[in-house]
Amino acid sequence: MRGIMKRMKKGLFITFEGPDGSGKTTVSTSVVERLQKEGYQVKYTREPGGSNIAEEIRNIILDPKNTEMDARCEALLYAAARRQHLVEKVLPALNAGITVISDRFVDSSLAYQGYGRNIGMEEIYSINMFAIEGKLPDKTIYLDVDAQTGLERINANRTTLDRLDAESEAFHNRVYEGYEKVVEKYKDRMVIIDASRPVEEVINDAYLTLKGLLDD
Repeated sequence: MRGIMKRMKKGLFITFEGPDGSGKTTVSTSVVERLQKEGYQVKYTREPGGSNIAEEIRNIILDPKNTEMDARCEALLYAAARRQHLVEKVLPALNAGITVISDRFVDSSLAYQGYGRNIGMEEIYSINMFAIEGKLPDKTIYLDVDAQTGLERINANRTTLDRLDAESEAFHNRVYEGYEKVVEKYKDRMVIIDASRPVEEVINDAYLTLKGLLDD
């Protein structure tokens, strides 16, 4: 009982990050389900999306028909979706003592738009600081897998590709390089997990990491 009361005092904001094909959604949803069954107060959400308005923006961003979308427009749409998701879903849960586990957050924009789109990480950071008012995750689980492996997984497991999935290998390589820079910059909140291994091993490592954070 004392452990449960301790967890309810403060909700942690934990994010999962990684390139396309790293298994973020599979791993994060599996871990959340397991923790919920054990009685932990955790809530799963995702980006872009997580709320009605943010999901509408997600559809625009990822629609493969929107090939003419400008890179800066894309970055602003991500920031807009992130803002709505944060104020509507994330912050209320955290204030209620619930731990929020989000599939992607601001680090994705730094890697994808800042580095992958060559806009610049500082520019993307500035846009997003306005959107999130400095609310960064307490901890980030980074699922590390190289771009080639990620793309091979996507092509093998998905029947349709969204607009970002269908980008060139060169773009995905830049995204991976961007993530390496993000992980180095924010290494104090990063937990790196080798996601090239079988998914069961990755899920177990992520579960043990999150359980340790929640029990601390």
